[in-house]
Amino acid sequence: MKYLIVGLGNIGDDYADTRHNIGFTVLDALARSSDASFTDKRYGSVSQVRHKGRDLILLKPSTFMNLSGNAVRYWLNKEKIAVENMLIIVDDIALPLGSFRMRSKGGSGGHNGLTHVIETLGTDEYARIRVGIGNNFRKGSQVEYVLGTWNENEKKILGERIPVILDMIRSFVNAGTELTMTAFNRKGRFTTNEDKTGNPL
Repeated sequence: MKYLIVGLGNIGDDYADTRHNIGFTVLDALARSSDASFTDKRYGSVSQVRHKGRDLILLKPSTFMNLSGNAVRYWLNKEKIAVENMLIIVDDIALPLGSFRMRSKGGSGGHNGLTHVIETLGTDEYARIRVGIGNNFRKGSQVEYVLGTWNENEKKILGERIPVILDMIRSFVNAGTELTMTAFNRKGRFTTNEDKTGNPL
């Protein structure tokens, strides 16, 4: 059985290691955990790993965030993967840094990548993991924040949380969406001992 695991982000050195690219970061970690690597192919960088007899196609779209649906549709069709066997990982400013949450369907929440996927596929009924990047930005500077790089404290928190997200992905392909949400969404709740400015309380 095949699964398409998509991490949304933007290609290029200017966007590497930015908050908006957390989807790429998670997939890079998943590939490394299986000693796999990515190859540049049509519409994205692709890797393939196996988990308990299941094939996971990992996709980092090269279409840029706002056209993510083109890559997703192409690889779903190419690999003949059903939408219910697809999982998308995205950033979310509405969740605290280090938090994550899986949903089986729903709107884009204003996320341009998810918006284009929904428009392109004609459905919002697919699993997604929203990874919190926090909202530590001044009014009017959201774009600069999400396209900014992680600071050292944020990297430390992510380093502790990403392995749990990888276990969540493996659970999705092994046990399905509903059981995974039950098992992991509570684990995804996370708060730091910092105030909104990033200073310790």
